[in-house]
Amino acid sequence: MPGDDPTRRFVPPGLRTLLSYRREWLVKDVVAGIVLTTLLVPQGMAYAELAGLPAITGLYTSVLCLLAYAVFGPSRILVLGPDSSLGPMIAATVLPLIASGGDSGRAVALASMLSLMVGVITVLAGVCRLGFVADLISKPTMIGYMNGLALTILIGQLPKLFGFKTDADGLIAEFRAFVRGLADGKAVPAAVAVGVAGIVLILVLQRWLPKVPAVLVMVVLAIAATSLFDLGGHGVSLVGELPRGFPPLTFPDIRLDDLGPLFAGALGIALVSLADTISNASAFASRTGQEVRGNEEMTAIGAANVAAGLFQGFPVSTSGSRTAVAERAGARSQLTGVVGAGLIILMLVLLPGLFRNLPQPALAAVVITASLSLADLAGTARLWKQRRTEFLLSIAAFLGVALLGVLPGIAIAVGLSILNVFRRAWWPYNTVLGRVPGLPGYHDIRSYPDAEQLPGLVIHRFDGPLFFANAKAFRGELMRLTRVEPPPRWVLLAAEPITDVDTTAADELEELDEALNEQGISLVFAELKDPVRRKIERYELTRTIDPGHFFPTLEAAVAAYRERTGAEWTAATEAKPVG
Repeated sequence: MPGDDPTRRFVPPGLRTLLSYRREWLVKDVVAGIVLTTLLVPQGMAYAELAGLPAITGLYTSVLCLLAYAVFGPSRILVLGPDSSLGPMIAATVLPLIASGGDSGRAVALASMLSLMVGVITVLAGVCRLGFVADLISKPTMIGYMNGLALTILIGQLPKLFGFKTDADGLIAEFRAFVRGLADGKAVPAAVAVGVAGIVLILVLQRWLPKVPAVLVMVVLAIAATSLFDLGGHGVSLVGELPRGFPPLTFPDIRLDDLGPLFAGALGIALVSLADTISNASAFASRTGQEVRGNEEMTAIGAANVAAGLFQGFPVSTSGSRTAVAERAGARSQLTGVVGAGLIILMLVLLPGLFRNLPQPALAAVVITASLSLADLAGTARLWKQRRTEFLLSIAAFLGVALLGVLPGIAIAVGLSILNVFRRAWWPYNTVLGRVPGLPGYHDIRSYPDAEQLPGLVIHRFDGPLFFANAKAFRGELMRLTRVEPPPRWVLLAAEPITDVDTTAADELEELDEALNEQGISLVFAELKDPVRRKIERYELTRTIDPGHFFPTLEAAVAAYRERTGAEWTAATEAKPVG
């Protein structure tokens, strides 16, 4: 049987799907591919120009990434292609390496090498099972990053929407240049009319008629308006006729000193692409009942980037909006992407002039509406209501992108996410526990101020691992709890949340136990996990900590204390600190 063939495991996922392809899927895949193409073409051209590249490269990229993912992609309906979130990152990496005035050939070569680098990084991540790196950006920082990216894209596209160009770099400089251009009368009224009308049309159709291909409708009407109103004669820039045919297999020719800056950009792009791919794959897999295979997804996205880079393309990612279009159109397998790629090739070979009358402001409208979908203002407001710390992280990531640039912004987003993890481990929640009548177990006295306590017993819970960064703070907190009158006899650690103790923390525990012993206070542990207990024994802490002071449960420890002291539960009283 085919399922028992051991060679099957080496067959790429897309080909495995082909082996189990159902005849009834064919019509749906073809129809979905046709529908998808109507979105791929205008978005591909628009996102290419967003990346600072010729519009035609967006079509080359779309074709190659769709074909590569059809072979290597594990998801049956996930759609790859040029992406609005990667465009500014590509431009921020490539454009500084090009001399003023711009050399489109060199820009394409640099972008293609960038795509190859992203592909290699992503394939290696998949082979080495490094999918967890996509988790380096927390959701709050990703929200802030995407908000900043949306604003950056919006401001950057305004001059194009209004029919003129600026040479400024950076959000503030670009906005000033745009305002200066308006003040100098550079805006082209016909371009403004086309661009603004295009934005309104897309947003209205997406809101009220979501099944209608809004971008295609807008593009068709914009091309028609060019002919009816002679927009070219009124100063509106047009896309012009695209080069006929398809580019040959080409390895990018770049300078050796370009590799360093390109690699730095490739790391950031790969990280965002991986996070986007895993999140989209998870979302659509849950809706279609498929299993998410993260490492295969990373290998597939890497293969797609390599393929694009060898045919004058640029880095790609998955697209939630295009995947949703394919899903709504009835896509059943990767054949949908193959159909889309084939139709684009036919257009390039047979009808390269199909979009020559498409106004550039219409492409700006496509990009701007895409940027609006990146922003998550509702999510930002929710962070403000739910957790102010994470709201501030989101704002910091937003400001990083807006003020420092896209690539520094992603570095800031990752750095803030890592620092936030470290902060939580550095200052974990800790509290004193007491008994609440009628409620089983022992509970936080901050939540239950009237909780009963046993005289002379402090039950303390520390919600995190003990390691070098928080060991001194832990020791200081326990010493503070003993500076009361009368002093406690036992400090009982509810140790279940303590998942680790490193050597630095072990030394602090030893010194803490000795300091408490000098005051006649015992350090006692309850519910310590077996792996952590073994570490404590390996550190030889039982030389100072009495082995009899380790209890399997809090109840057992409390019972032992009551048996030794005869203490009874009393209502909470305010401890009087000493000194």
